[in-house]
Amino acid sequence: MSESPDPRLPSARSAPAVPYASYLRVYEPLAAFREPERTHWADYARRGVTPTAQDELRRSLSDLVRVPVVGVPAHESADAFTAELDGVLLVCPWRTRLRGWLALQELAEQFPPPVLDAALPPVLRRRAAEEYERWRERNPDARPWIRTGVWQVPLRWFVLVADEEREYAPGELLRYRTPMVQARRRLARALRALREAEGYGMLAEGLVEVGSWLEEFHPRSMVELDYGGLVHALPADRLAADRSARDLAAGLAALRAGDASGAAGAYGELAERWRAVRERLFAN
Repeated sequence: MSESPDPRLPSARSAPAVPYASYLRVYEPLAAFREPERTHWADYARRGVTPTAQDELRRSLSDLVRVPVVGVPAHESADAFTAELDGVLLVCPWRTRLRGWLALQELAEQFPPPVLDAALPPVLRRRAAEEYERWRERNPDARPWIRTGVWQVPLRWFVLVADEEREYAPGELLRYRTPMVQARRRLARALRALREAEGYGMLAEGLVEVGSWLEEFHPRSMVELDYGGLVHALPADRLAADRSARDLAAGLAALRAGDASGAAGAYGELAERWRAVRERLFAN
């Protein structure tokens, strides 16, 4: 597909700071969408609109610098990321409004009320929660195509991908892309190994939750794990040497082979590596 600028998207000069977040995305084939959305995405791709993750970021953060602050967009985004796999158009809708509601729920679990009140007044959070409840009643089966990890790549995400699928361009991107069938197969195999071992309950629970989410999508979808803004936060040599998917796979292989010590060492080293990254969230 040819690339052409979308006049609806802000210029790069107005870009806000990059948030240090990673993303897990699902791209579905057009056949997975009902009308009229299927036609919308077909026309969208035909027009050559190719927004980037930075475009999505600028759009979603623009509300946060308004006065008064808008915690959740008033309207759902009509944009998406697109890709092709074996000649088939795949679409990953942004669903910015839905993700905004879900993010507010997560913030309430992670930060104390005084911090939340300073960032987003209680009256706006209550209003957003009420709007979400009303919307949810009309859309009980809705789910996001994109998940976000702030100052980390959740370790359970690495189960879905393999080291040979790694794509790295210094200063630009670090991502993995894999067919949905492969992601589900890897998840199921890892879950069996974790359930037969001791001490990996939290990782197993996380995989169950991710697996339930993946089951909502078309089997011919593509899964993308994108380091996102972390490529701008971590040293280039650290990223070049990062083989987290390979390291987690090695730990799981040790677990399946009955090498509990080797598995614990591999997983512990990987967890500590990413814990050091997450701690930057609270640094001044």
